Amino acid sequence: MPKFFIKTYGCQMNERDSEQVALSLTARGYERVAEETEADLVLLNTCSVRDMADQKALGKMGMLGRIAKERPHVVFGFLGCMAQARGESLLKNLPHVDLVVGTQKFHRVADYVQELVAKKTARSGPSRTGTLAPYYSPNCAMDDPRFSIVDIAEEPGSQETIREQQLAPRQGTAFVSIMQGCNMHCTFCIVPQTRGAERSRSINEIVREVRDLVARGVKEVTLLGQIVNLYGRHEFPKIDNKSPFVQLLEAVHQVDGLDRLRFTSPHPIGFRDDLIDAIARLPKLAEHVHLPLQSGSNKILKAMHRAYTAEKYVDLVHRIQEARKGIAITTDIIVGFPGETETDYRRTRDLVEQIQFDNAFIFRYSPRRDTPAVEMPEQIEEPVNDKRNQDLLRVVNESARRANERLVGRDVEVLCEGQSKTNQARLMGRTRTNKIVVFESDERLAGEIFDVRVEQANGFSLYGTPVLPTSCASNGDHVRHRTDSPRRT
Repeated sequence: MPKFFIKTYGCQMNERDSEQVALSLTARGYERVAEETEADLVLLNTCSVRDMADQKALGKMGMLGRIAKERPHVVFGFLGCMAQARGESLLKNLPHVDLVVGTQKFHRVADYVQELVAKKTARSGPSRTGTLAPYYSPNCAMDDPRFSIVDIAEEPGSQETIREQQLAPRQGTAFVSIMQGCNMHCTFCIVPQTRGAERSRSINEIVREVRDLVARGVKEVTLLGQIVNLYGRHEFPKIDNKSPFVQLLEAVHQVDGLDRLRFTSPHPIGFRDDLIDAIARLPKLAEHVHLPLQSGSNKILKAMHRAYTAEKYVDLVHRIQEARKGIAITTDIIVGFPGETETDYRRTRDLVEQIQFDNAFIFRYSPRRDTPAVEMPEQIEEPVNDKRNQDLLRVVNESARRANERLVGRDVEVLCEGQSKTNQARLMGRTRTNKIVVFESDERLAGEIFDVRVEQANGFSLYGTPVLPTSCASNGDHVRHRTDSPRRT
């Protein structure tokens, strides 16, 4: 049985795309393995949001060149955002790369792999060149019949090719991509170039996927979109003054057997009254909103094309908190955007202190080619970026620590996701507010929902002991299946 290995860089959407590719390969008779040295097919699903992600993927593929020399039958490929952005140029310095597939063609990967394997097996056949996609190009010396397939062309209707995904045994949570692309064109972001324009799946198709996941044991789904709360705005009408996204939330909420519903990542401009009302009245919606801020300076927000002010952002946070008691708010922030003065940074820092986020991802601005920001004057020097990054991290870490410490001594509802990544002797799960809880218990509890009594907290995780009936603790039976009046922890 042939074996494949996939390494994923970047966001949850990339993780979801990798699982779709994995399922399609498994259906062709491939077996997934945990080490690239064991594989006959090695794929890197890439990210282009920051330069570091590009460099990690390029460095990894470079190191894989030694495997190509030792095992010439192995197929190597780039998938995803960096593949979309760089295309055929990825072949120039990496002669062992056989496959480059962009963001609209994940459903074609298995076909292309089959074709490449056949070519390598036959070791014959002329190259085909031209403007049609996919593009086949010689990738080695003229006497070497290896060929590379490059397909980064747009595909109308590609959002409807998002299908089933591979699930681990007893996996209780899953990502569901509801759309592709982005129309916002923030000046720091390359995503509109790599993911294309907004395109949304139908509500019926999404609900069908969620029902299938629940039938396979999933208790929580996270709806994914580049700007998830702008779902369907170009394709579907409002009904009863509800946006297509709120209509989708209501439809998924009605799926029997689903306990928790999440979505990420939204944009502040997509939070209208109907969505805030949905947060207040749909009990399966988890008490967590990830709401990217990016900057607390109105001058910088305008330069970023973020289309809101710091004051409007704060007001929105207050409205969300009023809609659902105990809701957790997390965010993304960029420091060192071109033109950011010390005063601009202090405004961001002050806003973070004011809101007291449950957690935040802090990023140093990363110049990306083909974005307006890379051409802006007043690029900030790296030492200044690093200083601001470290300073804001300290503020956020202290805020997160306080939020976690408030839960010590309380019972929190946890969906167990399996072994802890940092300590495989323990299990981990997430609360409804998306806080990580680590505990010792039977591995058969993976995929189940139950209470954990929090005994210790740090800035990143909670530690505790499951509160289980004796029979459940001993046999791993389903602990709780509850969808009404959820606890807000």
